[in-house]
Amino acid sequence: MSGGTADKGYIHLYTGNGKGKTTAALGLALRAAGWGHATFVGQFMKGVEYGEYRKSLDLSDWLTIERFGEDNMQHPAHVRPEDRRRALDGLERTRRAMLSGRYRVVVFDEICVTCAYGLLPVKAVLDVLAQKPEHVEVVLTGRDAPQEFYAVADLITEMKEIKHYYSDKGILSRIGIDR
Repeated sequence: MSGGTADKGYIHLYTGNGKGKTTAALGLALRAAGWGHATFVGQFMKGVEYGEYRKSLDLSDWLTIERFGEDNMQHPAHVRPEDRRRALDGLERTRRAMLSGRYRVVVFDEICVTCAYGLLPVKAVLDVLAQKPEHVEVVLTGRDAPQEFYAVADLITEMKEIKHYYSDKGILSRIGIDR
């Protein structure tokens, strides 16, 4: 059963402190690929080689992932001018992908944290979202979503951490599971 208008694109917001925001966005990308729709994922603040990035090279007809971060974790107290430049360049690159006509789904991965850390002004992201073509589905992910993102989102999912092996046992991210 389907409802609504098939060609209408909406804005999703996946936020909260729980695990699974990027994973949910990538699940949507896989679903879109199953129907012949291409997805662009702009990964803000991520430079580490995640499994999804490695596999995206094999799925390049359906999934394009570009990273706009470094190999180390960003800390809000240590934001450098080059971090802001990288984020601005990433925002422009993701905007161009959204407007290109090639992609049905565009993911701004970790855009919420990017704004929370002060790498991008919220207004700059809102200005890009205002340009969203009618048919493009957009996904915003990351912890600490600005209230302005809640206001523009059509679908909001908040991941809530109940228990996590990192918090409880100090287990770091594992290749193939967490990255």
